[in-house]
Amino acid sequence: MSVSSSAPLIAYASAPALAIAFWRNFLAAGVLAPAALVHRRGELRAMVAGDRRTEARYSVLAGVALAVHFGTWMPSAQLTSVATATALVATQPVWQGLLALGQGRRLRPVMWVGIGIAVAGAVLATGADFGTSGRALLGDVLALVGAMAGAVYTAFGERARVSLSTTTYTLVCYSVCAAGLLVVCLVAGVRLGGYAHTTWLAIVGLVVGAQLLGHSMFNYALRRVSATTVSMLILLEVPGAALIAWLWLGQVPRAASLPGLALLVAGVAVVVLGSTRALRRPPEPMV
Repeated sequence: MSVSSSAPLIAYASAPALAIAFWRNFLAAGVLAPAALVHRRGELRAMVAGDRRTEARYSVLAGVALAVHFGTWMPSAQLTSVATATALVATQPVWQGLLALGQGRRLRPVMWVGIGIAVAGAVLATGADFGTSGRALLGDVLALVGAMAGAVYTAFGERARVSLSTTTYTLVCYSVCAAGLLVVCLVAGVRLGGYAHTTWLAIVGLVVGAQLLGHSMFNYALRRVSATTVSMLILLEVPGAALIAWLWLGQVPRAASLPGLALLVAGVAVVVLGSTRALRRPPEPMV
């Protein structure tokens, strides 16, 4: 539900998408930093000069991939419709499956069936267009690149979260992402301030909802379920974003999208129920 608010808020905010992406990650890292410094000093120290350097490397790589994800998908939400951008970025599970194959894993046939059903449902539900104009075409391409980067981000995060706490991993990942986006904004001359108060409220909404309650909970889940399953659950963002865009921004979904929504939910259920990976790790505190 929290992640579903992301694309509508991005479309609503009157600020460059890259700047919104930077503030989203920078402010989220600022919220997490005090908790990490109080409760996870040992982990942070071990990542710099201890036995957690491998996890540190994966966390940094995840942050770079997240910067690419936000730096491509968030602009797409302003270039094309919320429904189209969300549907195309929802192809992430396809790329996640290909990454899993590249890592030597074998997905059960039922999971491939579920991926196919869910992605087909996402496209059908939103009526994703592949470029009725140059602006829309650019948005489509950026959303697809964002989906690929999102798959890489989740895969690296899965490796880092084997032993790292959610707070430590998320802080490092968001900090690296924010630093990368800041460099891009400065080089490109993107305006980082002077926005209307409604835009700042939208950015705060992104930080609290989509970032801290959305992405951070996905990071928490990576300790217990596979990256492929997490990616499939992210597909639920599609109907949620479409509904918010309809009620708030007046982007009315097509009546023909209802069968697609049903396919989407069915595909998610197939993959979750068909997953053979059962991680039995002890629970960790939330901070």
